[in-house]
Amino acid sequence: MRPGEFKRMLPTEPKVRTRKCAVKSCRKPFPPRSMSHKACSPECAAEYAKLEREKKDRQERQKGLQELKTKRDYIKEAQRAWNSYVRARDAGKPCCSCGAMPGQVFGGSMDCSHYRSIGAAPHLRFHLHNAAAACVKCNRWLGGNVVSLRAGLVERIGEEKILAIEANNSIRKFSDEYLIRLKNIFTKKTRRELKNADKRKTC
Repeated sequence: MRPGEFKRMLPTEPKVRTRKCAVKSCRKPFPPRSMSHKACSPECAAEYAKLEREKKDRQERQKGLQELKTKRDYIKEAQRAWNSYVRARDAGKPCCSCGAMPGQVFGGSMDCSHYRSIGAAPHLRFHLHNAAAACVKCNRWLGGNVVSLRAGLVERIGEEKILAIEANNSIRKFSDEYLIRLKNIFTKKTRRELKNADKRKTC
């Protein structure tokens, strides 16, 4: 037997597998006894069980509220998320109707203004070519200031897209599932836009 060969033949000690405690305020590494072993101590196990019960209760309440929602509720939530995205997308740009850059005031100084109104063309309520951020004066006090808004949209995205909007008279129905998905998508897109805007400010 060559020198060192016996040493190589000795069994190596198995590595101890560790896991971080599932309680966020702890996160201490510990060796789990099984796949379902989540906490490092009896105290943390009790805290984890409490948090899981609270989480389950929240999910059940949310499910109950979701079942009570009407089509109108789903549309309102989706519209709110979509409008927020349009305002975030156009943040830093002047009013698309009058070109003014109003100062920031409590409650916001810019609205999401639809060129073809939701009442007249509900199928275009979520069409991004049909809306832009416009000041409160134009959107609320001047009834949308539609002629000027059209001119502003033509300047931004081109007349061809606006003509397509004007010619679009299709019938569109939005399912509850579509509205939920749209709300989630535009909520995420708004967060991304705001995050990018913050980055640009710090640069």
